[in-house]
This record gives sequence, C-alpha cells and structure tokens, in this order.
Amino acid sequence: MTSSCTFRPPFWLPNGDFETIWAPFFSRKEPASLRRELWTTPDEDRIAVDWVEGNASAPLLVLFHGLGSSSRGHYALSLGAALQQLGWNGCFVNFRGCGGVDNLLPRAYHAGDSAEIAWIIERLHHSQRPLYAVGVSLGGNALLKYLGEEHPDYLAGAAAVCAPVDLVATAAHIATQPFYEQYFVRTLKRQMGRYARRFPDLVDWQAVHRAKSLHAFDDAFTAPVHGFDDAMSYWRAGSSGPGLARVRTHTLLINSRNDPIVPVDAVAQWPRSSAVSTCFTQRGGHVGYVQGKFPGRTRWLPEQILRFFQGEGTDAKA
Repeated sequence: MTSSCTFRPPFWLPNGDFETIWAPFFSRKEPASLRRELWTTPDEDRIAVDWVEGNASAPLLVLFHGLGSSSRGHYALSLGAALQQLGWNGCFVNFRGCGGVDNLLPRAYHAGDSAEIAWIIERLHHSQRPLYAVGVSLGGNALLKYLGEEHPDYLAGAAAVCAPVDLVATAAHIATQPFYEQYFVRTLKRQMGRYARRFPDLVDWQAVHRAKSLHAFDDAFTAPVHGFDDAMSYWRAGSSGPGLARVRTHTLLINSRNDPIVPVDAVAQWPRSSAVSTCFTQRGGHVGYVQGKFPGRTRWLPEQILRFFQGEGTDAKA
C-alpha cells in the first residue's frame, strides 16, 4: 500500500482526460466475486446490492456509485478485490434503476438524494459490525450531504472520491467540456427509454429527448420527478458543500487537480469541519488513478481509502 496520498501516474497517460477515459475502458480489471440481493425500499420500490463476502466479524464497507455507473464500475471491482484480500465485507449499492434492475416507482436517483443514503446506512448499521462508507462522484456528493445533516453517527469513517460538492459550479464547468457533457447526456437519455414506456405521463418526454445539455436534462427530468422547481434549484439544494462544516464522521475527500469534470477549486472553497481531511492530488483525472505497467491497474484508490479507514496514516490534510 502507498505511504501517503501522493499519486504518480504512468508516463503513457499524459493528462487528466487520458486518465479519466483509460481507467473504466482500458485498464486491467481486478477480480472480485459479488453476490447479489434485491432490497425493498421504504416506499416499496427495489434496488440491487452486490455483496463482497469477508470474515463474519470483519468491518463492512458500503459503496455508492457515480452517475450512469453501477456496482460493477472499475473502481468498484478494484475496491472489491482489495476488500477480499483484507477479509473485509462489502455492500455495493446500485441506485434505483441501475445495475440492470428496473425500479418500480417513478423516482430515480440524483446527486443530492441523502434520504436514500440514510435508510441504507441505517439498515446496514444493524449488522453490528464497524461500518464504513465510500461515495464516488455523484454518490460521493450524496454521501457527504448525508454526513452534513442531522443523522445518528452510525459510521466509523467515510470517504468521497471526486465528489462534485458544488453542483452549480460543476455543472457550469461541464458545460465547457462538450465531450463529457454529451457522454453524460447520452447515458442518461438511454436510461430514459425504460422510464418512458413504464411512466408515459411522468414528464414531457419530448423535452427530455431534445435535451442537449445536463441543464436541459435536469430541467426536463431530474428536477420535476424529484420535487425541484428546475435544474438550478436542484443543484443548489443538492450540493453537499454547505454541509461540510457540520460533518462529524472522520471523512476523507479525494480529488484530483486535473479532474476534467469536477473542478477542485469548487471543492476546496467550502469550509470543512476538523473531521474532514483532504487528499488533493496533482494527477489522477476523474476517478482514474491508474498506475503500473501498461495497461495499468486501479489499485491506488482502494489502497488509499482502506489505509485511511485503518488509521495507518496518510499525508492527507485536515
């Protein structure tokens, strides 16, 4: 494992764009064995969770994925392999409609859905094992929003990776990056076909299909489905940044300064409580962190997170 949060990428990944794209599509995938369960939500919907089986008394780590991803994302598989090697248990959550399982209700998932995080963590708390939580990108913001609210202190520790804690600033930045914005918009619109067939009167589906930007998509779908007036009101209400000063759980923020999606300055600007430490690397891209010989591995991220949870020390800054 690494001795600090310093990250050094291979020479053949020259910038944040290469690091971001290479990790999910071309890096070497880590072997991880997952066992699936279907859970019923408090409002009688369903989600899929995938388990990493460890020692019965070992800690349990819950993972919340990013936008358009699932429990099978490259970072999830790397984390699962690391947990298996350590003997820890993992519960990798698929948000509603993700992981190949359609949800039953119109409600989907969004970056500020701390209520979804809350009931999952409360359910896992009853396992009577030390409980840790990791959120990645969108899932990281939702987890941090939960941590900044008034909830029982169920977690022994938490980590958020490349979390867009200021959704307004992140959306404005992505709007200047057409490659990434169009990738996200196309991913979201592909998911909408299933929603439109099951809930034909839910929203103005023509407006959803016409959306060319995240702002237009969130105006047409995310905001009205989840009770917000428009995209801007959703982004403001869903941002976790204002709550970072209230976090009580020992928490690590991992962000890259060359992240092409989440501007690190929009993370660093928010006041943080003494419980929140930061690991702001110079390189890494957006949830990339590829190292080693070609085609590279994504082991650095889970190693860093687990070091933090085990209290072995990093050069992370409070």
